Amino acid sequence: MSETCDLLLSSGTVVNHDGEGVRDVAIANGRIAAIGQLSGMRAAETIDCRGLHILPGIIDTQVHFREPGNTHKEDLETGSRAAVLGGVTAVFEMPNTSPLTTSEQTFNDKVARAHRRMHCDFAFYVGGTRDNAEELARLERLPACAGVKVFMGSSTGTLLVEDDEGLRQILKAIRRRAAFHAEDEYRLKERANLRIEGDPRSHPVWRDETAALMATERLIRLAREAGKRVHVLHVSTKQEIAFLRDHKDIASVETTPHHLTLAAPDCYERLGTLAQMNPPVRDASHRDGIWQGVAQGIVDVLGSDHAPHTLAEKAKAYPASPSGMPGVQTLVPTMLDHVNAGRLTLMRFVDLMCAGPARLFQIAGKGRIAAGFDADLTVVDLKRTETIRNSWIASRVGWTPYDGVKVMGWPVGTFVRGARVMWQGEVLAPATGEAIRFMETLRP
Repeated sequence: MSETCDLLLSSGTVVNHDGEGVRDVAIANGRIAAIGQLSGMRAAETIDCRGLHILPGIIDTQVHFREPGNTHKEDLETGSRAAVLGGVTAVFEMPNTSPLTTSEQTFNDKVARAHRRMHCDFAFYVGGTRDNAEELARLERLPACAGVKVFMGSSTGTLLVEDDEGLRQILKAIRRRAAFHAEDEYRLKERANLRIEGDPRSHPVWRDETAALMATERLIRLAREAGKRVHVLHVSTKQEIAFLRDHKDIASVETTPHHLTLAAPDCYERLGTLAQMNPPVRDASHRDGIWQGVAQGIVDVLGSDHAPHTLAEKAKAYPASPSGMPGVQTLVPTMLDHVNAGRLTLMRFVDLMCAGPARLFQIAGKGRIAAGFDADLTVVDLKRTETIRNSWIASRVGWTPYDGVKVMGWPVGTFVRGARVMWQGEVLAPATGEAIRFMETLRP
C-alpha cells in the first residue's frame, strides 16, 4: 500500500459491499488506493467527511441529453452538469437523438462530443432497428457502448420496432444485454381515441397497464426463444413486477424515482403535463406494487429517465404536449428522502444505483469502493433537509416536477476518477468526462 496519496477523505461513513463503517478513503492517480484507518498516510489534500456518508459513485443508466439535435432542451455539457450537481458520476445516454444513434458514424460522433466536455463519465446506447439489425453484433461492442436500446412503443423520437419479426431479428443478432421500452404499439394505436384534449389525466388511460404488460410478456417470450438477456426499462405496473418475478434468469428490471414517488390522479391535477411520461405515472396501487418489487429484489436498478422538454413545449394542450421530465439532478435527493422515510435501506440504495448497474452491465472498475477501482464517489449528508427548487436545476430547461418539495438527504460531493467535480453545490473542476469501460467491449 502506498504511504502517500493525492486525496484523503477522512472519517466519513463508507457504505459499500461489506457494510457501513467510519473509515478513510485514499485516492491516488484517479483510483482508490486504500480504505481503512489511514491517519498515518501523507496526502496532498485532506477533506474532513465527519458526519457524511461516502457512497460509490451513482450510475444513472437512463438519461436523454438530446445532443445532437434538440439542444434547445439539453446538451451533453448541461445534462452532465446537472448530473454531477445531483451526485451522479456516470450516465448511460439514449439513442433517440437527431440524427438517431444507429450507426458507427453517429455513435462515434456522440463519443467525440462527450469526451472531456461532459462533467461525468458516459456511455451511449445504440438504437436497434430493422435496418441495422445485421450490424448490431458489431455496434454493441464499440468502446463506450452501453448496449442496444429498442422502443417497442412509440415515444419521443422515431425509433420503433413494434412487430415480433423485427424484435426477433434484433434478439438474434445481439450478444449483450439489450434494453427495451416495453409498451405495445398496436394497443396504443387502438386506444388513441381515449386521449382527452386538455386533460393529461387521460394519459395513463390511453397508455394503460395492459399495453405495458402485453409488451413485456411478448418481449420475454421472444427473449427466451432467442436465448438472450433483456433489460426492461421504467417498469410502471404492479402486473409487470409480478410477471417479471418469474423471469429473472433472463430479464433485469429498472424503475424510476417518479414511478416510486408520484401517483395519479394527484400528480396530473397538481402538475398537469409536467407529470406526463411514457410509460405514465399510474395510481398508487401501481406505485405500491413497484415498491414491493424493490423490497423483494425484483427491481435491479433505478434510472432517472431524465427526458427534458421546455416549459413552452410542456404548456401545449394535452396530447400535443411531449412526454418526459428532467430527473438526473433530483435522482439522489429524491431517493435519499425515501431512505430517511424507511422505504429502503441505504445499502439497498447503493445496490440499486451503484453495484446493480455495474453487475448487470459488467462495468469495469466502477460500482463499489475497492482498491484499484475508479475513485468515483458520491458524498451525501443524510440528515440535511433542503427544498428542491427550479432555481437549483442546471438542466437547460430549468424546471423540475419536484419544485417546492422538501427532502431529507442531500448530495454534497461528487468525485469522478478522483477529481472533486462538485462540492457543496458548486461545480469546481473543468469537464473531464471519459468513456465508461465494459468487460464485454474489452474482449477481442
